[in-house]
Amino acid sequence: MKVVIAGGSGALGRKVTKDLVDSGHDVVVLTRSPGSVRYGLQCREASLREVRWDGETLGDWARELEPTPHGTAVINLAGKLVDCRPTVRNIAALRDSRVNATRVLVEASRSASAPVARWVQASTTAIWSDAGEERVTESTPIPADGLPQMTGVAQPWEEAVQDAHTEYLSILRTSIVLGADFPAMDRLFFLAKLGLGGKVAHGRQWVSWIHLDDWLAIVRAGLGIEPGVDLPAGVVIGAAPEPVRNAELMSTIRRASGMPVGLPTPSPVLRLGAIMLRTDPALGLTGRHCTSEVLAETGFTFDYPTVGQAVGTTS
Repeated sequence: MKVVIAGGSGALGRKVTKDLVDSGHDVVVLTRSPGSVRYGLQCREASLREVRWDGETLGDWARELEPTPHGTAVINLAGKLVDCRPTVRNIAALRDSRVNATRVLVEASRSASAPVARWVQASTTAIWSDAGEERVTESTPIPADGLPQMTGVAQPWEEAVQDAHTEYLSILRTSIVLGADFPAMDRLFFLAKLGLGGKVAHGRQWVSWIHLDDWLAIVRAGLGIEPGVDLPAGVVIGAAPEPVRNAELMSTIRRASGMPVGLPTPSPVLRLGAIMLRTDPALGLTGRHCTSEVLAETGFTFDYPTVGQAVGTTS
């Protein structure tokens, strides 16, 4: 299969690019800076090409969406990193970077001579903002009063892909991704080793998460190339079947890092630290208990169903 990836130079994009190329598929990465990223490939570089685009306007890159004998697919991961202060300007940048890239991909698909065979569209479980104690599944309504940096970004992002010219569209609402040498895991272990691996605020906020290997398997299922999994079109939650409270997550991280104790982070301290680090305190203060009914119905098997397995404290 030929897979065109927008956002392939980001953390998840590099991982899925490597996974597909190493599996023998032809990958085209749409990027603003060709040649600036290393993907750590094991097989020949000829199965990977980088094509320049600006994420906003049509160009020669649109020809990459033309059909091929083994099928052409799109994975859209494009968007600005969410780790920023929730100012009006930053929220607009988060939203526009996703919506504009999606709209121009949709425009390119509609100019192609045939529909794209498969389309995996990134989204986020943060579309539900702070869900409190609600048990969230794919059928849970999107809140009308969600946070602008969460619901206000994710909802228009998903709406922008609805007119894509494709035979199959999967919208993957991803939770926090854990895995060795991956940003979220690295940050958590760094804090734990500094002795700061205690609970955040009251520690009862739910954390939905997924191991990188399971996320990659869901993406492959969306592309129709994961053996034994027939993933239906539509929304699917990319989260492991056992969400945990923040306090349990941090306790698990401490055990894995060999730190018996960790200082807690009260809400006022988190809010002050977020200002200093130019990040959003809502990333730590909000939570969601998200699990997928769709994956359960397909018989999808998680290699890392518990957070202990994901961070290496249990086998």
